[in-house]
Amino acid sequence: MGNNKEEWEQQKLTPALERSPERLEQFETASGLPVERLYTPDDVETLDYDSDLGYPGEFPFTRGVQPTMYRGRLWTMRQYAGFGTAQESNRRYRYLLSQGQTGLSVAFDLPTQMGYDSDHPLARGEVGKVGVAISSIDDMEVLTADIPLDKVSTSMTINSTASILLALYIAVARRRGIQESALSGTVQNDILKEYIARGTYIYPVQHSMRVVGDIIVYCAEKLPRWNPISISGYHIREAGSTAVQELAFTVANAIAYVEEVLRRGESVDAFAPRLAFFFNAHSDFFEEVAKFRAARRLWARLVVERFGAKNAQSMMLRFHTQTAGSTLTAQQPENNVTRVALQALSAILGGTQSLHTNSLDEALALPTERNARTALRTQQVIAYETGVASTIDPLAGSYYVESLTDRIEQGALDYLRRIDAMGGTLRAVETGFFQDEIQEAAYKWQSEIDAGNRVVVGVNRFQVDEPAHENLMRVDPALQAEQVRRLGVLRETRDAHAAESALELLRNAAAANENLMPFIIHAVEARCTLGETSDALRSVFGAYRESTKL
Repeated sequence: MGNNKEEWEQQKLTPALERSPERLEQFETASGLPVERLYTPDDVETLDYDSDLGYPGEFPFTRGVQPTMYRGRLWTMRQYAGFGTAQESNRRYRYLLSQGQTGLSVAFDLPTQMGYDSDHPLARGEVGKVGVAISSIDDMEVLTADIPLDKVSTSMTINSTASILLALYIAVARRRGIQESALSGTVQNDILKEYIARGTYIYPVQHSMRVVGDIIVYCAEKLPRWNPISISGYHIREAGSTAVQELAFTVANAIAYVEEVLRRGESVDAFAPRLAFFFNAHSDFFEEVAKFRAARRLWARLVVERFGAKNAQSMMLRFHTQTAGSTLTAQQPENNVTRVALQALSAILGGTQSLHTNSLDEALALPTERNARTALRTQQVIAYETGVASTIDPLAGSYYVESLTDRIEQGALDYLRRIDAMGGTLRAVETGFFQDEIQEAAYKWQSEIDAGNRVVVGVNRFQVDEPAHENLMRVDPALQAEQVRRLGVLRETRDAHAAESALELLRNAAAANENLMPFIIHAVEARCTLGETSDALRSVFGAYRESTKL
């Protein structure tokens, strides 16, 4: 191979370059990994099929976690939605289900994410804006009305108040006579990435980790079909990380969660099969496919070598994917349809288990019903018209993809070694290591766009003059007043003594280091609000304040 390549370079390539130089001096992936002009068998000569690839459904799961993948069942089409009141969001969910969506994915507003009721002074102006406002069991009842909770899988993107939202979901199911064991879905519950990339945390890190562990242990015992955590690289990538950083930092967080539960005396195989992951599908097509494949192999090897897992289910990295919101542009938003389609295709070729496709107008506002339907149709066109779901891991064996898979895995391993050397994930969070790495990558990316060295179609090249955008979705400000009114009715009609007694039991459990989930469920069943329940834990745990660098 080497001699033939040299002959090709001398006889064909060199004259071609003399006639017409290449477009760039250096080609790189979006993450800065060098891209060679040509890949040959020489670039994968150390690849061993059995140990590095294997067959779908077998260790190390590089080619997929199921033996039949999409030939047996397509990925779950789980469109992320939520806005305004529970009633409005319920209408959108039922509409999407009627259009062929196969799972719910709930977005919550900022007050709900931060543990404040809709009538709290800090909630003013934010109620229902970036998700649905949920303050009580009554709100959750309305949100899930006419949706069969024992048949529809529900994902809830919530972190610092994940325990409360899960408790509300369980409490509503109990009201309807549905057993907890019949519920299926996911609660994100990934608090570490909040300290790293998003900022919707409440309690100090150690106390937050305790709550995460309580949820994982409770679900392992009571909700066998529920994923108690979705370890998220998505928001890390949205904050500006590279693909390698997204994978490395996500796995580092996963290690910390596993260690937290192992400290409680649990066996890794008792809970690891229900760990889920959440990744970003960004714009560098082949790098994203390689990232997903590398993620499966890296996790499978790590959970065996580091934690001694014996159950094959523990070794499977199952993940949800969302297309990259940070790549959407307000300029020429119709171009976002193309971006989303290609990003979605990379996730599918990478073997995702479920997928959300962003709507074309999300750089401007919450998506309209029409644009949300188009985003769903994008998945359906890929699933039913392109043939890409007919065979498993169709890019396997590509010299470029396999080489890139190896390099991304190695880059992530290098980061994990650095994190271990500094004392582990929590220490890296506390010292700002993750945040600094992401900020540096984000600055580099934006600088390249500003300088015109990285093309964003419609933004820094191929611009057009266009009129102001119309027909955008707006959340009615009057919705906050209605939500506040509903809360007032709840407080007037509930058994105040029962509610306060439940909160006192919760405070005592927090101080006594008991598993909090049964006490939180009891509190919301007594019609305690989300804010009251969060405040009960705040009174014991305190609140986290991020250290600042001068």
